[in-house]
Amino acid sequence: MPVSNVAARRTELLRLAAIGTAAGAFSGLFGVGGGTVIVPLLIFWFGFGERLATGTSLAAIVIVGSLGALAQGGIYGNVHILTGVLLAIPAILGVVGGTAIQQRIPQRAVSYLFALLLVAVAVDLILK
Repeated sequence: MPVSNVAARRTELLRLAAIGTAAGAFSGLFGVGGGTVIVPLLIFWFGFGERLATGTSLAAIVIVGSLGALAQGGIYGNVHILTGVLLAIPAILGVVGGTAIQQRIPQRAVSYLFALLLVAVAVDLILK
């Protein structure tokens, strides 16, 4: 394998490690990570389309969220299981509906909607 391919692969793995570490830290600190960390960085650093970045992020968050919930619940006692289950049931319907909508609108619209959401959340956090 040429040296440039090895260097490029190493850089790619380091970027993935940075994304994963940031997502894990943000998940543990704030309960966020996929949409606010993984998706934008997969788009920015790897050139993923919004759909591919979203799907990849959701796959990663299954593991990250499960381990975070286990740590928060098992170690610190910060999980109310019944409430979590009651949140998960409509969330399943929401993710199925959201995915169906995302597949039917242009990727550019998905990008703008996501950017608008991030700006709205940032403004809300600043004003509170």
